[in-house]
Amino acid sequence: MKIFKFGGASVKDAEGIKNVAVVLETEHFENCLIVVSAMGKTTNALEKVVQNYFDKKNYEELVEEIKKNHLQITSELFSANHPVLAEIAVFFDDINSFLRRNKSPSYNFVYDQVVSCGEMISSKILSEYLNDIQFKNIWLDARDFIKTDSQYREGNVNWEETEKNIKILNSSKCFVTQGFIGSDSHNFTVTLGREGSDYSAAIFAYCLNADHLTIWKDVPGVMTGDPRKFENVNLLSEISYEEAIEMAYYGASVIHPKTLQPLKQKNIPFFVKSFLDPKNEGTKVSVSDENEYTETYILKENQMLMNVSTRDFSFIAEEHLSLIFSYLAKYNIKISLMQNSAISLALCLEDKFNNINLLNDELHHFFNTELTENVSLFTIRNANLKNIEKFYTGKNVLLEQISKQTVQMVIS
Repeated sequence: MKIFKFGGASVKDAEGIKNVAVVLETEHFENCLIVVSAMGKTTNALEKVVQNYFDKKNYEELVEEIKKNHLQITSELFSANHPVLAEIAVFFDDINSFLRRNKSPSYNFVYDQVVSCGEMISSKILSEYLNDIQFKNIWLDARDFIKTDSQYREGNVNWEETEKNIKILNSSKCFVTQGFIGSDSHNFTVTLGREGSDYSAAIFAYCLNADHLTIWKDVPGVMTGDPRKFENVNLLSEISYEEAIEMAYYGASVIHPKTLQPLKQKNIPFFVKSFLDPKNEGTKVSVSDENEYTETYILKENQMLMNVSTRDFSFIAEEHLSLIFSYLAKYNIKISLMQNSAISLALCLEDKFNNINLLNDELHHFFNTELTENVSLFTIRNANLKNIEKFYTGKNVLLEQISKQTVQMVIS
């Protein structure tokens, strides 16, 4: 079985939906499972709905606006009396109904129940459109298959139960389902982390022992740098799982960090290709040593730099590190880079859940802390150290770290 994943940019409008069919025709639409993200910027819009709900502002107007946008797209794809229009309306009614009756004070719980609707709606539209043009498929609710714990907004997969659920799928048929979502033991929706649709596709690929996984992007493949941020970048035709994992960890947005691990375990080839030019080969990620020493550039934005130091000039010792890491885990803040001296620890942090001030307050009870917001982590993989000076030009470097293959600097 083949697994295809289409992101929000590929299904942002009616023309995008139609283009998915063109892509599938080039790939031979048979024995496949399609994972689809929410349309365009729908996730951002639904996040605003959740924020308005907690701020006690009018969220129903926002829901109505999102609904109108989707119905406009469906009007360009289906007849006026097509049953999918009523199904789409029900999804939006369910959002309002849930928020009116909700009693939970948990932002993360409410977030997952509301924001996940974007994938439910886009996958239903795509599935119905493909069926209408004789690309026959079965629509699946991913929450019936991917089971997780109850860590809302960043669910951890129960692999044993998930694999048991997914293995029953008939590999001779075609399916359309959602990325980004699963469900916990109480059948509440749990999302897998922002941009987690790639990970969903990898989960299905792993459990179905897929022939390969292809993720369709608006770029030619994995490049030596994001073309929107760097000049003179080139396509990497083939890279190893290990190199792809390193690039994803450092912030290469074209690959979700969790995607590679399940694929590597079963050596399932992973392709990144352009939905704008589907006949081009793109990038293949597999067991490979091609492009192993090619210089690549990654910019991870929206980071925080925190300096933690002891107040009595004692060494930053194991007990200090243990305490600091326990608070990082408590507030679900991830370390992108760390560096310590005798009496201080510098941390470049990623704060997905806006908990940095809570962390800072906790640590300030025990340490001196200094926080610099809105910094970026610039990483050069396979750097040519003979020309290292060029990387510093025009940058305000707050922290740097150099290893045999990698140069990293936190810049403001």
